[in-house]
Amino acid sequence: MSSPALLVVLPTLGDRLEFLESTLRSCKELAAQVSTTLAMVVPAHSTEARALGARYGATLVDDPGSGMAAAVNAGLAVRTSEDFYVWVGDDDELVPAGVLALIRALDDRDSAVVAYGHCDYIDKSGLTIGRSSAGGLATPLLSWGPNLIPHPGTIIRLNALEDVGGFDSSLSYALDLDIFLKLRKIGDFITVPTVSARFRWHADSATVADRSSSAREAIAVKNRHLPAVLRGISWIWNYPVAWASQVAAWLVTIRARRLC
Repeated sequence: MSSPALLVVLPTLGDRLEFLESTLRSCKELAAQVSTTLAMVVPAHSTEARALGARYGATLVDDPGSGMAAAVNAGLAVRTSEDFYVWVGDDDELVPAGVLALIRALDDRDSAVVAYGHCDYIDKSGLTIGRSSAGGLATPLLSWGPNLIPHPGTIIRLNALEDVGGFDSSLSYALDLDIFLKLRKIGDFITVPTVSARFRWHADSATVADRSSSAREAIAVKNRHLPAVLRGISWIWNYPVAWASQVAAWLVTIRARRLC
């Protein structure tokens, strides 16, 4: 049996070069341990970012300019023979040992389509300020609770991702929630107690800077995956969950600012 290969999709606008190099360095460290294709989706005019990506061996993909989901789909189109996909933001970092543990777990279980672990929250200086570690509880929570499966560092079987049609380009914030709900219908989710990514928590992050819009879109996504009979009463749990998620995000932001 051949060793599994990984497609890493890294979308960037090219405006956070100081963090982007750390992201690329983590991808290079991962590529030293597993066959990796790094698809960096970047605007044609971002010459510095493109040069940096080329220096780290990335396949450069022109950003279609129509949102994050479209950018990720453009990166996915680079696929040749890779088995698994992982996403990383241009200010985040992959943790090679954790990513490898998830790949092995997914490769060992044919019925599984997603493998996820823990994700550390780090501040601008790289200091750890929290951890997402919901474990197996995160999967059943998807339909009615917060999305506690971290998109960065989560491994997805590429054939399954193609079977559900990739990411919904109409979504700006909840594209990962939507794809997880689609994938849950066709295969198993497994979790491994390992840190596979570091998410940089700062005010420029889309999901941090606009929690209200993110919460509204998440509610709409969850509702469209619910049975019709439950949609009319989903506000009973959706709005308290959205409020609790915003409070939790606010507390992490306060901690990050205190450590600056």
